[in-house]
Amino acid sequence: MSRRCPGVFTQVPGQKGSSNGLVDPRCDMLPTQHTVDTPYMVGPVHCYTIDLDGELTLFDTGPPTGAGEQFLRRHIDLGRLRHVIVTHCHLDHYGLSSWLDKHSEASIYFPSRDIQKVLRHDERLEKMYGLLGALGFSGTYLDRLRESFYRDVMFPPFPQTYLSAEEDIPERLGIEVLSCPGHSQSDLVYTNGNWAVTGDILLRGIYQSPLLDIDLGSGQRFNNYQAYCDTLVTLMRIRGKKILPGHRHRVESVDATILFYIKKTLYRIAQLKPYIGDYTVAQIIKRVFGDELKDPFHVYLKASEIVFMKDLLETPETLKNALKQIALFDEVAADFERAAA
Repeated sequence: MSRRCPGVFTQVPGQKGSSNGLVDPRCDMLPTQHTVDTPYMVGPVHCYTIDLDGELTLFDTGPPTGAGEQFLRRHIDLGRLRHVIVTHCHLDHYGLSSWLDKHSEASIYFPSRDIQKVLRHDERLEKMYGLLGALGFSGTYLDRLRESFYRDVMFPPFPQTYLSAEEDIPERLGIEVLSCPGHSQSDLVYTNGNWAVTGDILLRGIYQSPLLDIDLGSGQRFNNYQAYCDTLVTLMRIRGKKILPGHRHRVESVDATILFYIKKTLYRIAQLKPYIGDYTVAQIIKRVFGDELKDPFHVYLKASEIVFMKDLLETPETLKNALKQIALFDEVAADFERAAA
């Protein structure tokens, strides 16, 4: 759905994309970026605040740490907070949602796929362990991964009450919700006027792993590759807007960030291609990284990347067609042909 900016409109002659030349002057306002330290390898995370229709709105929450709680107490007017809108449910982005539910009167909105993952948590994890087993990982590794998930508090509690971001965000806030899966199956982008809060889908200089997961709708593996190719086309709707990312302070442009990600993917495929046809994913990781990867979660991240790359090699035309549709294929044509040959 497409929602317009709320509020009082003013006449702007010849304004494109407006209704009868009317635009909301407040659409030029940008959310305030708040940077919260995390104990994770990705580093600090951003959340954003802005008044929409006179209601204080927070995008993402920061990590479930004491330092994160203190940061929100100091920098967010919890008494005025009315909406908390989450881009995707990774712990550095939604970790304090339950805490905010207890310390504010804000409504909290999650991607609908993340709501399903919470409601069917045990089923999802068991099926994901099954996927990893089919990729060649041992029972010993799967036990270590289970332990790491809970030792590192990978799944902070959900609040008692929550709403669907796709269905329940009030129209008066003027937020357009774009489904942009790839990094995870639930990634949402929120845009209003000249800005877009993009979570982890657009990051400068960071290769965000396309995480292996179960599609609870089908019961099968979620196809990050197909989803990401579709997302490339969707992201063209925020070309030219101010991108407000989940990490690093800025994004140069939508195109530059996509090209970084595609080039990095194609480079890694070229490195892994000698192994992909003859070995399981677990064996590929062992052959390429040896004993360098010790943390079971880091192994899971690499497994996720390899599955994504295998999917790409099976149907490279899907990515090629998406890049041609957004006029970026020529920028990576040589790398693409070398990797997909």
